[in-house]
Amino acid sequence: MNERIRVPEVRLVGPNGEQVGIVSIHDALKLAQEADLDLVEVAATARPPVCKLMDYGKFKYESAMKAREARKNQAHTIIKEIKLRPKIDPHDYETKKGHVVRFLKAGDKVKVTIMFRGREQSRPELGFRLLQKLAEDVTELGFVESQPKQDGRNMIMVIGPHKKKAEAKAEKAAAKAQRGGEEPSEHEEPSAQEA
Repeated sequence: MNERIRVPEVRLVGPNGEQVGIVSIHDALKLAQEADLDLVEVAATARPPVCKLMDYGKFKYESAMKAREARKNQAHTIIKEIKLRPKIDPHDYETKKGHVVRFLKAGDKVKVTIMFRGREQSRPELGFRLLQKLAEDVTELGFVESQPKQDGRNMIMVIGPHKKKAEAKAEKAAAKAQRGGEEPSEHEEPSAQEA
């Protein structure tokens, strides 16, 4: 930038993107001072290097805002974890399955862990069957991303959602907006029936 550019001549680009041509570094700096702008090296590897007349502070601010906007729109993949036991009660299984369904609807990945204790470690097929049953129960919401595999005393499987996190958020916002518009009419109906 400005005096830090150490080459005898540069290809100069004007503040509005117009090509000025190849000029000496002194002429380029003089033009930058006259326009009250900075001389910024855009492409250092080109021969001669390409420099642009611009307001560097404004440029840095705009690029920081673009980066922040990109980060805001970026989907963060969250892995939720559910732990089960091979001899889980049917009601407990339904509760855990409900959690998995909720996570998948929200667009999150789910890591399902089956913990073996004592003699259960000699019967890994129990855990494998339980994981297969869970995967079959949630096929409409997610798919098995990594097959069940033994990891010490645990067996692990990862289920990924069919829809992306951003889609899930958009659906949730749309449903919330729709509910917001319908709620007053729902409250009015009971009062009409009571009268």
